[in-house]
Amino acid sequence: MTISIDSNIIVALWLRGDSANGVAATMLNQARRRGRLVISGPVYAELMGDPSRTETGLDEFLNDTGISVDWTLDEFAWREAGKAYRGYTQRRRKSGGNSPRRILTDFLIGAQAVVRRYALLTFDQRLYAAAFPALEIMSN
Repeated sequence: MTISIDSNIIVALWLRGDSANGVAATMLNQARRRGRLVISGPVYAELMGDPSRTETGLDEFLNDTGISVDWTLDEFAWREAGKAYRGYTQRRRKSGGNSPRRILTDFLIGAQAVVRRYALLTFDQRLYAAAFPALEIMSN
């Protein structure tokens, strides 16, 4: 089994004093026992947004933790992301919300996991369950 890791799990690992840190570490260790760990290209890009991280530092972190990057986002993943994002915007408007609050990156992360048949390790179970009903989600 391959498990794709959402950005929020890794960010929580980097926040040593945060209450989510221990939860994220436990979730990651459990996932590691179940299979191979990967992040998607969009997660890599989001993690590079942390001003305290460098490309070299991020690559070292991934190497040290045994997490690889799956850079593949083919046509099917883009189409799946678009459908899921459209569904999200429709659900948001029906519930009385205005403009979408989520960014497309979340849907690319989920779409890649669905298309590649990965499980997804995330704190955002509700978002991904609504957007990708067939996705196996590992959450706290």
